[in-house]
Amino acid sequence: MARPLAHDDVFQAVASPARRTLLDKLSSREQTVHSLAESFDMTLPAVSQQLAILRRAGLVSARRAGRWRVYRLNAEPLREMARWLDNYQRFWTARMKALGEDLKRYEKQDERWR
Repeated sequence: MARPLAHDDVFQAVASPARRTLLDKLSSREQTVHSLAESFDMTLPAVSQQLAILRRAGLVSARRAGRWRVYRLNAEPLREMARWLDNYQRFWTARMKALGEDLKRYEKQDERWR
């Protein structure tokens, strides 16, 4: 029986640049471990280990095709992450807008002192 997915699993899974690259590569099409491993400077078992972490986080699934295991992206957990991050995007957008307004105000004040 699979253990329940914790939200931090997804965050931990995407924390690794190698795992983010694997997700990027799987975003266009399904691929085998061998195909994915060709573009990495790591061993096949190391790539398999990274894919296992992504599987546990629910970000990829695998199916058997003959003697090969074919991986596919499951982007749904990333949608949840994007929704959570969206709150912070609005925060930073508002902060940057306020900073821009402050800088314009200071620039006008500086022009008066010249």
